[in-house]
Amino acid sequence: MPDNEKLFALDIGTRSVVGIILEKKGAIYQVLDLISREHTERAMLDGQIHDVLAVSKIIKTVKNELEQKHGPLKKVSVAAAGRALKTESAAYSIEIETKPLITKEDILHMELAAVQNAQSSVANKYNQEKSQYYYCVGYSVLRYMLDEQEMGSLIDQQGSIARVEIIATFLPKVVVESLIAALDRADLEMQALTLEPIAAINVLIPPSMRRLNVALVDIGAGTSDIAITDLGTVIAYGMVPVAGDEITEAISDSYLLDFPLAEKAKIQLSQEEKISVSDILGFTTELNRADVIKEIEPSLDKLADTICREILTLNNHKPPKAVMLVGGGSQTPDLQLKIAEMLNLPSNRVAIRGINAISNLELPDSLENQPELVTPIGIAITAGDSPVQYKTVYVNDQPIRLFEVNTLTVGDCILASSIKVNQLYGKPGNAMIITLNNQKITIPGSHGEGPTILKNNQPISLDDPIDNGEILTVTCGQNGKQAKVQIKDLIDVTPTKVITINNKEYTIQAKILSNGVAVSPNHWIEDRDSIIYKQDNTIEEVLIHLNLQNYMSELHPFQVTINGKETIIPAFSGKITKNGIPARLNHLIEHNDQIILEKRKLPTVQELAERKQLLLYQVLPVTFNGKKITLSKQLAQIQRKGITLDPNELIYYQDDINITQKPFEGFLFQDLFAYVKIDLPKHNGGSFELMRNGEKASFLTPLSKGDQLSIIWPVHSEKNH
Repeated sequence: MPDNEKLFALDIGTRSVVGIILEKKGAIYQVLDLISREHTERAMLDGQIHDVLAVSKIIKTVKNELEQKHGPLKKVSVAAAGRALKTESAAYSIEIETKPLITKEDILHMELAAVQNAQSSVANKYNQEKSQYYYCVGYSVLRYMLDEQEMGSLIDQQGSIARVEIIATFLPKVVVESLIAALDRADLEMQALTLEPIAAINVLIPPSMRRLNVALVDIGAGTSDIAITDLGTVIAYGMVPVAGDEITEAISDSYLLDFPLAEKAKIQLSQEEKISVSDILGFTTELNRADVIKEIEPSLDKLADTICREILTLNNHKPPKAVMLVGGGSQTPDLQLKIAEMLNLPSNRVAIRGINAISNLELPDSLENQPELVTPIGIAITAGDSPVQYKTVYVNDQPIRLFEVNTLTVGDCILASSIKVNQLYGKPGNAMIITLNNQKITIPGSHGEGPTILKNNQPISLDDPIDNGEILTVTCGQNGKQAKVQIKDLIDVTPTKVITINNKEYTIQAKILSNGVAVSPNHWIEDRDSIIYKQDNTIEEVLIHLNLQNYMSELHPFQVTINGKETIIPAFSGKITKNGIPARLNHLIEHNDQIILEKRKLPTVQELAERKQLLLYQVLPVTFNGKKITLSKQLAQIQRKGITLDPNELIYYQDDINITQKPFEGFLFQDLFAYVKIDLPKHNGGSFELMRNGEKASFLTPLSKGDQLSIIWPVHSEKNH
């Protein structure tokens, strides 16, 4: 805006129309004039012009009065009311289980699809035929979800379902069109357009402060407009249908005041502790601030609670760092304290801001510091410095008119066109459902391709900026192709195994049947095919497959029945080793395995006795007449079918044997004679002596290991005969 140029701006509100003349001198804005005229009939509703003729009549009145002082006025800056904005939450989900890792472009596509869902919801809610009748003036991501768990980011995440939830703000196109129509009837041309919340924010919260999370609340007569800043920009807008009139009516009802007096009392009580008022009966009453607040507390709580709830909804369910209050309703007594308390903020973090808070602004002495004038002055300054412009972009040869609040992107253009964001990406190819070994398996088709977006025939992404007159060509991505796989793609094993059993090599082929017909692993699968795949995986299955069952019988544990009790003796059982390590029949077998099978061993009676720690014989080594002799007695007897078995006889698999044990009794001298032959002398006379270790003994003398035994025959003389 050039210096010394006068700027005419209008704030077309629900109750009144405010006209203002500004002049810029260097960096200073000077307010030259400001007048306000109320509507004579209900021509505005929630910020939207419902009676163009009536509104244009008030505009013309304001214009004519200003023209008498400042000359002809041809162009004007205006604002779309914040209360006309429509805020809607929406979500968009996609299945990602079989897709590649999520990229930034995928997330942006999800966000825009969610915005388009919100756009449709707004259109349905307000009975519009087409969602394109609404401009999206901004959206914020509330949360990213992965399988019902909130995530900080979805980039490179893996799971089943990815979801994005957003809150978006829309401006009905009819609001802008009706504004233009009313101005046209008042012989005015729209020079610039802005949004009321942006106008107030621009003069109170400069861009350098917008990195802070701050809420601006413009409390008017019938509605309260809310805007939230964070991360350097305005992230959300909202409106609640309660405002200053709610409190004015409560004061009017409680103290029998007409509405204008109640409004005046409300403003006075925000600044003074006691005031005097005259009710409709003519009685003068002194009102104490604390008493009035107590009387109107339910209405005050309702107003504060409604505003705070909307702030939290717009700000992702967390309180902002600070709250600024503007508008006539902001002067409600104790409102700022209530809001601070409900948002759990210090009281100095909620403040009423008047026009004296606008930097580089000169005011005439007659103009009071009124918070309701922040928005009109903000409209004049913002529309001059940062006007919201219409831009025309061509999408697939269709002209699209866009209302630029922030930097316009390719995504904004697609939202404004008739293209459905969720149809930009090609559909996945048809899946196949087959049965593999009696289990149903779904084989997905290939992924759909992403869209091709060209700006002036050059590739561009959804978040790239767009300018006036540029041409976009959007081609939806190709659909994926039907699944196409071979049987070998489904089975994660080697169809042919080569193994060695007892140093002999064998080849094992897998059995594959498709719909009952034998096929190779390279066979292409068709939808609804029934595949049977069988491969011998254990040592036992391989032995059966190779007709080596004879080995299996020999590998069973060695079992006999001893004295009526079944007994397994592992030492005589068959053995399996796989690659040198002990194994069992149910162990898995792999390609190139080396298997050694050892048959059962048939033990002798002696070997069985030793394994059972059974002593068959009691022995005693002695010496007789200088010759070593081993005496022996049987202690245990093993019989099969009543027949006593020799120690060298074999015990067979599943034999039924009986073992009888005798007590250990020791050896006597007389036991010797079963092992030696006694030659009697010719002339012994029938007498002899038994000797043990050089001492006389008897037939019943006990023997010990290593005893020296002998028999002595006495010598007889001839005379004794």
